[in-house]
Amino acid sequence: MAIKRNATSVWEGSGKEGTGHLTTQSNVLNQTQYSYNTRFADGIGTNPEELVAAAHAGCFNMKLSFVLGAAGFTPEKLETKCTITFDDGTVTESNLKLTATVPGISAAQFATCVADAEKNCPISKLLNCEIKVDAQLA
Repeated sequence: MAIKRNATSVWEGSGKEGTGHLTTQSNVLNQTQYSYNTRFADGIGTNPEELVAAAHAGCFNMKLSFVLGAAGFTPEKLETKCTITFDDGTVTESNLKLTATVPGISAAQFATCVADAEKNCPISKLLNCEIKVDAQLA
């Protein structure tokens, strides 16, 4: 069964002086502001790269939780920070930094599960860039 999710973007004005807002189907983002300054400077609001980072970190954690479960482990905590590199108009890298607490797992088992999640999380499959994971067991 296919699952469909949506979001709406409204942009008004030129690329540099204009402003926009984003609304997600769930309304978690509801007319959330974004602009040139939120993307390329330090303006208040969100930006596409930040949203991709959140999506990748969340998707990776959920996929890893499923992979760990299939291997017989239940994570106590998976904390992933994702940094998206946007260079010359292209997303060139997604760097995931994971700290995990997984009782009873060996370093080798953990590394195998992380590699599976890195390769097979749906957002990893979506991105056309280098993906790096720095994973540590706590």
